[in-house]
Amino acid sequence: MKACVPLIVAVLCGLAWADLYLAPNSCRGRCLEAFDKHHLCHCNARCPKFGNCCEDFESLCGHEGFSHISDAITKGEPQSISEKIYRADTNKAQKEDIVLNSQKCISPSEARDQVDRCPEPLFTYVNEKLFSKPTYAAFINLLDNYQRAAGRGEHFTAQQLAEQDTFLSEVMKTAVMKELYGFLHQQNRYSTEQEFVDDLKNMWFGLYSRGKEEGHSGGFEHVFSGEVKKGKVTGFHNWIHFYMQEKKGLVDYYSHICDGPGDSYPRVLALQFSWDGCYKEMGSTFIGSSPEFEFALYSLCFIARPGKVCQLSLGGHPLAIQTYAWDKSTYGNGKKYITTAYVVSPTQ
Repeated sequence: MKACVPLIVAVLCGLAWADLYLAPNSCRGRCLEAFDKHHLCHCNARCPKFGNCCEDFESLCGHEGFSHISDAITKGEPQSISEKIYRADTNKAQKEDIVLNSQKCISPSEARDQVDRCPEPLFTYVNEKLFSKPTYAAFINLLDNYQRAAGRGEHFTAQQLAEQDTFLSEVMKTAVMKELYGFLHQQNRYSTEQEFVDDLKNMWFGLYSRGKEEGHSGGFEHVFSGEVKKGKVTGFHNWIHFYMQEKKGLVDYYSHICDGPGDSYPRVLALQFSWDGCYKEMGSTFIGSSPEFEFALYSLCFIARPGKVCQLSLGGHPLAIQTYAWDKSTYGNGKKYITTAYVVSPTQ
């Protein structure tokens, strides 16, 4: 009979047995609980700051002592701050800095054909004086710090670690990143700029293991530099790296699906290409944006909408970014690494 007591009490209290079970992916019955590293997601006051709340956190815990979750980022706020970031990107390419030859536009169904429909390179001209700007130069120094084959362990040298710090230091000097930090600070996500920088370093440059070997992949590597897995290109969502690899003859541009909006920068291109013989069926990239602009938008979306589609606005044009988190290991107080980020709905 003793084993039945909890169920009887639950029924008498008007609770279903399921309500007493702390669901691993839900905040049902868990609002304001203490942090537990063994939980898949969390429901405490600080989970919005660490980006590890359960999906139903806001709906279930919105009135549980959170002042309607003052740390939560509302639906329209990413659109508002993305417009400010867009206006602050003074380091972006001007129209005369890039001559793009997008050539053949195909339908999404044709992307699987792996047919090279563009005999000419994507980039006819790029003003390489852009690359001497501090954030560009620091960004480019990071691109050769990785092995492209997914599954091989990455081991950073002291110089490579210093290059990561230099990049973060340079981007934090820009108006773009100051806008992002100011917004996140106001949202109680970060108390100091140094806390923000430290989190960015872990989030983007921390290594996690997809296979048996320790530390063989990271967010920055995947998104900006690119990887090759089972003969296919994964990640590689950056125009600067694309241009440099195309100039070396390692990238062959095949076609594109969409290009726009307009002909000013930054713009978005969804494209197909091969990288050293490996095919990328569908990839999206900003064209002409500064490194800090992309870094800021992807970081914003991962912090505000981790693992979800993040709705933004750039120059009045709607745009969405998808991010994903690595769920099998964490850093700090249960924070997750970013695995990828890319534009999912460029405007036409």
